[in-house]
Amino acid sequence: MAVLPLLLCLLPLAPASSPPQPATSSPCPRRCRCQTQSLPLSVLCPGAGLLFVPPSLDRRAAELRLADNFIAAVRRRDLANMTGLLHLSLSRNTIRHVAAGAFADLRALRALHLDGNRLTSLGEGQLRGLVNLRHLILSNNQLAALAAGALDDCAETLEDLDLSYNNLEQLPWEALGRLGNVNTLGLDHNLLASVPAGAFSRLHKLARLDMTSNRLTTIPPDPLFSRLPLLARPRGSPASALVLAFGGNPLHCNCELVWLRRLAREDDLEACASPPALGGRYFWAVGEEEFVCEPPVVTHRSPPLAVPAGRPAALRCRAVGDPEPRVRWVSPQGRLLGNSSRARAFPNGTLELLVTEPSDGGIFTCIAANAAGEATAAVELTVGPPPPPQLANSTSCDPPRDGDPDALTPPSAASASASAKAADTGPPADRGVQVTEHGATAALIQWPDQRPIPGIRMYQIQYNSSADDILVYRMIPADSRSFLLTDLASGRTYDLCVLAVYEDSATGLTATRPVGCARFSTEPALRPCTAPHAPFLGGTMIIALGGVIVASVLVFIFVLLMRYKVHGGQPPGKAKAPAPVSSVCSQTNGALGPAPAPPAPEPAAPRAHTVVQLDCEPWGPSHEPTGP
Repeated sequence: MAVLPLLLCLLPLAPASSPPQPATSSPCPRRCRCQTQSLPLSVLCPGAGLLFVPPSLDRRAAELRLADNFIAAVRRRDLANMTGLLHLSLSRNTIRHVAAGAFADLRALRALHLDGNRLTSLGEGQLRGLVNLRHLILSNNQLAALAAGALDDCAETLEDLDLSYNNLEQLPWEALGRLGNVNTLGLDHNLLASVPAGAFSRLHKLARLDMTSNRLTTIPPDPLFSRLPLLARPRGSPASALVLAFGGNPLHCNCELVWLRRLAREDDLEACASPPALGGRYFWAVGEEEFVCEPPVVTHRSPPLAVPAGRPAALRCRAVGDPEPRVRWVSPQGRLLGNSSRARAFPNGTLELLVTEPSDGGIFTCIAANAAGEATAAVELTVGPPPPPQLANSTSCDPPRDGDPDALTPPSAASASASAKAADTGPPADRGVQVTEHGATAALIQWPDQRPIPGIRMYQIQYNSSADDILVYRMIPADSRSFLLTDLASGRTYDLCVLAVYEDSATGLTATRPVGCARFSTEPALRPCTAPHAPFLGGTMIIALGGVIVASVLVFIFVLLMRYKVHGGQPPGKAKAPAPVSSVCSQTNGALGPAPAPPAPEPAAPRAHTVVQLDCEPWGPSHEPTGP
């Protein structure tokens, strides 16, 4: 019992254990406010004029706010080792670049705000490591591309994704379809022109979808839309309701949007942009019976083609309808054709066979289909034997034809039969429109007077070649009954229609009425001769130049000989010596005496001698001079 008081006396002498000391914290960055006295730690630097992420951040911080600064890039080391960060705000900076793996250490991050920056694309590695991210705000950037794997690490946890106010024309719809926990998806104010069917079918928790102000002409029905009721505004919406906003889009109100029209909606601002009969009308005020479609009609198909084996062949099929029909091709063997090593199918309805084989010959079927039905057309292809090889140095030419190949000539029997055959495979020509004359690059079009149509303002000619998809328009005055086309290509088949543009007295609007259509073929152009080979041309030029030089030398020698002969054998520059005089008569003033003998002349040349004869009268008294 005496031991107990002794122990009680010794207890105050035992050293008391010291409380745990907090770890040393990093200094707070300049112009920032830091909360480090209690958990959670936070660093607040909004509007601090920062040009980059401060390097002296407390790596234990759970909240970091760097909004309203001038940060231009996020580097890999800026946020390294911040494993406890939960909220990161980089809003309204000038960020253009985010390094790959810049957020790799932020595995606990729940919210990331990158809105109001200058990002143009988001790659696969820039959001790597955000395995617990729930809120991703990327609005008000300049995003034009979003990589398919950019959201892979946060696909299972993301609840809020905002991509509004960007420049997105396409989206990785398959990647968006894997966001199974997303509640809010903002795609408004972008450049989206279409949404694939079933893009949102797996987003079972989606509560709000905003596609306002895009370029959508239609919204395909989705299982998610048909399963949940749609309300116009989120106020008063039940927890299971889906809020869908799609105003500000150029909606094409046809039968493809009947499903949306049948849904119960409150007041909203959606409107129809087309067709013209419904343009500008309030979407929910248009009756269901007015949402109609037009079945497809094949307007153009290739005439029968004949190509040698081994050469390419292009089969064309054009169709119109509402909505725009999709064109597919079926081979003569009944197989549906698509892109392969030997064939390419284009969205405009053209099927290109890269290398034809004899087995490809037969009837190809063009199928144009849309929501209202389908239409078919047949195109015949004949594959002949391969052409014989041509000599490389051949200089043969086609025999010339009389007249200019571009001159207008009446259709010959052969061209008329060819045109008739082409007309049998295409739309029949109208008797009102006639191609009276045509050449290689020109054709004269004539049509009758349209007196039954009142108020005609002008005529419109539409034509296109079978070898391309370009539709050309020509506006003709109302008093014209013919027009000369001069911009045609030789050896092609053209489909041409003439329409009368007039003012509808019932509606006061401008309307069109077809006058007629025709099909014609231009004549093939003459094949030019093959130019001579360069060595042959060079030798000819050398021979011609040598001949000119020789002729010039001969002419020069001939001229010298002629000048030498004219000057009597003396050089042209030397004067001839004076000829000697045999006798001289002289007269002196007042006296008569013998004339002085002239000096002896120089010996004359032996080849020439000149004699000067003077007639002198006798001198007598009658000839004496008189005095003054």
